[in-house]
Amino acid sequence: MHKTNPTFAIITVTFNASGTIERTLQSVDSQTFTDYEHIIVDGASTDGTLKIVGLHGNPARRVISEPDKGLYDAMNKGISATSGRYLIFLNAGDKFHAPDTLERIADAIETGNEPGIVYGQTDIVDVHGRRIGPRHLEAPDTLTLASFADGMLVCHQAFVALRRIAGFYDISYRFSADYEWCIRCLQHSRCNIGLTDTVLIDYLNEGLTTGNRLPSLVERFKIMSYYYGFFPTVGRHFRFIIRWWKRRRNNADIQQ
Repeated sequence: MHKTNPTFAIITVTFNASGTIERTLQSVDSQTFTDYEHIIVDGASTDGTLKIVGLHGNPARRVISEPDKGLYDAMNKGISATSGRYLIFLNAGDKFHAPDTLERIADAIETGNEPGIVYGQTDIVDVHGRRIGPRHLEAPDTLTLASFADGMLVCHQAFVALRRIAGFYDISYRFSADYEWCIRCLQHSRCNIGLTDTVLIDYLNEGLTTGNRLPSLVERFKIMSYYYGFFPTVGRHFRFIIRWWKRRRNNADIQQ
């Protein structure tokens, strides 16, 4: 029996994810705050993913398994299927950083008078779940619509959005619809609460954009130009190149 309006809708998109889904399920099942529903949106996996999901008997979990038109189409299915107040996208291989992560977010919601966005920091992990380090972009203490003009400062998984202000993903973007979606959420949020002293998510370093870096950057440039203006976006990209070069040089120094 599912609660009609749980505080959180945790949406996990999977496709042939038998090697990574286990730790995501364990992470959700171990949460101390249990007013949530967990929706698995599976793209008709054939590798045993659904069998693994079935072994975790969580009554708050539902499974949708059918072909889809890609990651963002599957996320839209998850949004359509839930009545949860806040949306969290936790894909296969990602996990909550600690058992009390949902509890911390719920406390922020309780004290913040229904904020539009609650967000925090992200750690990057490898395919074995081992920590690589913090995300190279750190979530700012104050998050506004203007913040995302400098890129996706908050990891999508650590960006918890009030469902009634969040629309659907624009699936015309193949790689960066999450970035555009976050901007639209910020447009409609009257209050954003940052848990910037807290790591909320361990993010698997093998996302959709990881293997499609160039087309993802092209899409993001188009999105930035639309929301923040073409010429300001060009100017910012010169700074992005300098930032990327410095990060690459620092990584090279560490490896020596």
